[in-house]
Amino acid sequence: MRITDLLTPNSIALQVSVADKQAAIDRLVALQKTHGNLTDVAAYKEAILAREAQSSTAIEAGVAVPHAKSDAVKAPGLAAMTLTEGVDYGAMDGKPSDLFFMIAAPMDGDLHLEILSRLMVLLMDADFTAALRAARDTDTFLKVIDEAENAKYGAPENKVAEASPKKDGYRLLAVTACPTGIAHTFMAAEALEKAGAKLGLPLKAETNGSGGAKNVLTAEEIKAADGIIVAADKNVEMARFDGKKVLIVPVSEGINKAEALIERLENGEVPVYHHSGEIAQVETGAKESVGRKIYKHLMNGVSHMLPFVIGGGIMIALAFLLDDFSIDASNFVMNTPVAAFFKTVGDLAFNFMLPILAGYIAYSIADRPGLAVGFVGGALAAAGNSFWNITAENAISGGFLAALLAGFVGGYIVVGLRKLTDRLPKSMEGIKPVLIYPLFGILIMGAFMCLINPVMGAINTALTNFLNAMGDTSRILLGVVLGGMMSVDMGGPVNKAAYVFGTAAIASGNTDIMAAVMIGGMIPPLAIALACTFFKKKFTAEERKSGYVNYIMGLCFISEGAIPFAAADPLRVIPSCVVGSAVAGGLSMLFKCTLRAPHGGIFVFPVVENVLYYIIALVAGSVVGALMLALLKKNKVQ
Repeated sequence: MRITDLLTPNSIALQVSVADKQAAIDRLVALQKTHGNLTDVAAYKEAILAREAQSSTAIEAGVAVPHAKSDAVKAPGLAAMTLTEGVDYGAMDGKPSDLFFMIAAPMDGDLHLEILSRLMVLLMDADFTAALRAARDTDTFLKVIDEAENAKYGAPENKVAEASPKKDGYRLLAVTACPTGIAHTFMAAEALEKAGAKLGLPLKAETNGSGGAKNVLTAEEIKAADGIIVAADKNVEMARFDGKKVLIVPVSEGINKAEALIERLENGEVPVYHHSGEIAQVETGAKESVGRKIYKHLMNGVSHMLPFVIGGGIMIALAFLLDDFSIDASNFVMNTPVAAFFKTVGDLAFNFMLPILAGYIAYSIADRPGLAVGFVGGALAAAGNSFWNITAENAISGGFLAALLAGFVGGYIVVGLRKLTDRLPKSMEGIKPVLIYPLFGILIMGAFMCLINPVMGAINTALTNFLNAMGDTSRILLGVVLGGMMSVDMGGPVNKAAYVFGTAAIASGNTDIMAAVMIGGMIPPLAIALACTFFKKKFTAEERKSGYVNYIMGLCFISEGAIPFAAADPLRVIPSCVVGSAVAGGLSMLFKCTLRAPHGGIFVFPVVENVLYYIIALVAGSVVGALMLALLKKNKVQ
């Protein structure tokens, strides 16, 4: 396979004019569509926009390479475009972009990624890009690519294969990785290897692309190297670099500042890296805010906790559906063997909720050594052990809040132990993670939780009693607030705050709150889908196509389906969605609907109590949101 196998004359547009970045993307998506390799054009475009939201795919010298992997792509393809006048695409050098290649990659298979990596490498050559810009017809454009590929990789009759890297003699090593592993990964590797050759410092680059790690660094190469550059926007394996000089930067710096990075490494400006389990931080030039760090750690715990809550909650709910109340009311959900099975397994899974939450918050803060300390803290939070009731008989659990506190305290206990043991002899490095951190970490965590559990138990009990004592009017108001919060930023911090409150309420037995939260998150995509269906003049043809997909996303409780619409018109879309979600959340509370599973959308409706009224609330909220959106939006020129 050649680069030109992924291009056709119909997928190339030369010397065209576009107004801005959005128009450039629209034109490239239309060119990509000519291949017939897209099963859903709107979904592919959403994937492109999602990648752009992470960071611009523009590189210096006027080149941009928008790319995405998507289920909507059934076969790899390229689209190319040159502009008469460049547009602002967010390039690091601040210059407009006028040469574009758009990559469409399927979710499976990686042969095409090897071919696409060639293109990324060729785009680093100024003569090559100049020849592409000068082309006035598609035949010339394709010929320029063919000739450049022949010169670097051999003629078509030669076997397509990566040049075998040298196995020894490397002065420097590098690892490159971008979130999607398509373009920037290979461009950074090529830039670093070229810069190393230019400076007389042989360099080998490992690429952590979407097809897996390639050109992997060996233990012998790492041992012999002067230092390592990690140019990555995602986590890579760092333990192997312990004791070496390591420079950690974003992948974009690997592309644009390759020589400067190598010079920093060779000039001794880079400290020795010690992998004591801490998460390696990228040098971005700006410190992450405390609030952002707390949010990331919390979400790490919540994301790992959810499978246990969802699986266990649904099984417990099924036990209620499958049991016979008339057999023994006092033993309900355990009367029949089938119900007893679902209840027993569901309880077991559900009870992992607090230890998992605390464990993975601590893991996020202190990496692997924090896991055991956090787990123990979460288990103690669930059991309610204290110095005043060490056996936990009749103890009061601190619940979700205590587990939350245990996770953060456990992580920072391990961070503190690392600092305290930094001066121990180097011969004891191996004993730290297997003895010192777990032993003293669990000891300190145990003492802390036994001391604080009575306080956290009292807070948890007071909160539970407050929720249970709320009157119908207060609970409806709470449903309105939580439902509306789910639509404020659709997956952002406000949405997640409401969602975490809902999952915490499940642990305390308030399952009506989770029902209001989930229905609030289902409304934004459904409201937009309804508006696109019944008020077509308010949307462009392209918006309507992507709008219909939101029926599925809304029913699956994926609020993020509404984000492209909210981003394009926030002053009209967000208030409409918030009002619709607030109505649905309030009605869910009014109808006393309950839900034991914190996710699943329509797939968990069978375990919703008062499910008919829940559906009525869902329809009402969606219709209110759609009508308000139709009233606020102006007609679009078709």
